[in-house]
Amino acid sequence: MSAALWAQSPPPPPSGESASGQNPGGPPPPFVVPGPPVPSKRNARPGDKNPMRVDVDLALVNVTVTDPYNRLVTGLEQENFRVFEDNQEQEITHFSSEDVPVSIGVVMDLSGSMANKIDKSRMAALQFFKTANPQDEFFVVSFNERAELSSAFTTSVDDIQTRLMFTAAHGRTALLDAIYLGLSQMRGARNQKKALLVISDGGDNHSRYSEHDIREFAREADTQIYAIGLYDPAGSRGSVEEVNGPALLNELSDMSGGRTFAVSNLNDLPDIAIKIGMELRNQYVLGYRPSNHKRDGKWRKIKVKLRPPKGLPPLNVYAKSGYYAPQ
Repeated sequence: MSAALWAQSPPPPPSGESASGQNPGGPPPPFVVPGPPVPSKRNARPGDKNPMRVDVDLALVNVTVTDPYNRLVTGLEQENFRVFEDNQEQEITHFSSEDVPVSIGVVMDLSGSMANKIDKSRMAALQFFKTANPQDEFFVVSFNERAELSSAFTTSVDDIQTRLMFTAAHGRTALLDAIYLGLSQMRGARNQKKALLVISDGGDNHSRYSEHDIREFAREADTQIYAIGLYDPAGSRGSVEEVNGPALLNELSDMSGGRTFAVSNLNDLPDIAIKIGMELRNQYVLGYRPSNHKRDGKWRKIKVKLRPPKGLPPLNVYAKSGYYAPQ
């Protein structure tokens, strides 16, 4: 039996990116990859993406693969991947593509600049939660001039929905403090796989924490960061914070193995939220035992490359950029 590669959504329209792959028409015809599938290794513990906090010798990396139309690609096997740590190729000893429970945090911007975007943002968050599995857990951090935990970890989507219905946008923007609070909450997560979704227009003008603080905390956190950026056109971003906001969200998502989706049409928000939810369900997990056995606490760079099956178009790979070695 051959494995199949297929994309989760049809090619986006020229006007922008959309996650309309959830329509009744289903996925496009699959690419066929010859050869039998490699059995998943259940001892890969696929939720444990970042070994930094785990004092073991197995490094695990979550990987997303997309095609030129930004559609998710499934059906690849272990032999299609190569992993490098500090430019040294590593032997992949564990491989999985199974869906596992996720601990999910949503960081919701309720500052004044979001006043005309809050309804669509709320709808996007609810659509994202609807992609969840019964074993998932969620929390919500909301922020304007201060960040607060609106809903602690719960498995009830209905509870989250009720709390989101009473949100209103006003005040200044403490985005960095909210991200810090969200990553801090993940320390109490019960699932090994963790993801943070930030929904914001990207500017910050009232945080105690600096961009440097957040970069370092994100490097140390065992969490993929995704962002939906509701940015104003580049020419109309007045403050330095508004100008730099998109770059910071891109950097945080890139280093953690997540992604940032810029939204120009608010009507696309729910579809993009669904797309992120589906992406978390269709990731590969690669495990290897680092050839560098030193427990020196230093940053180690990770690079995942593809050895794609013949006949496929160029594929894109998203994975975290590294981890801190144990001490």
